[in-house]
Amino acid sequence: MQLLIDSLIGFSAGFIGSLGLGGGGVLVMFLTVFMNVGQLKAQGINLLFFIPVGVFSLIMHTKKRLVEWKVALPAIIFGLLGAAAGCFAAGYLGARVIRKIFGFMLLILGVFELFFPHKEKYKTTNRKEHKNKEPSR
Repeated sequence: MQLLIDSLIGFSAGFIGSLGLGGGGVLVMFLTVFMNVGQLKAQGINLLFFIPVGVFSLIMHTKKRLVEWKVALPAIIFGLLGAAAGCFAAGYLGARVIRKIFGFMLLILGVFELFFPHKEKYKTTNRKEHKNKEPSR
């Protein structure tokens, strides 16, 4: 039964992550709340989990031309710098503080998404348009 639950959580986290909706939040919450995994270890598992999931999702999104590289490349560069700073800070903050920061960020982002809708700056392709496009060679 535990294998089934673990599989469902893994599938859900991968599905949500591939949509770009933050499947890591699902996985970290599951690991810390239901599996009693420590916060820092859960974050490490989450990072390892999302390497193959992220690569697969990136390939699929790129094939569908859903990646805006002019926006993505600066975000990647500064994201790597932020990751280095975060890893350094994690060693000093401790699991309890990091868990509170994680929960607070989820709360703030959730409230923002619910009550402050935003307009998309970049045009997205709907499914019907995408199906009718000729694949690039």
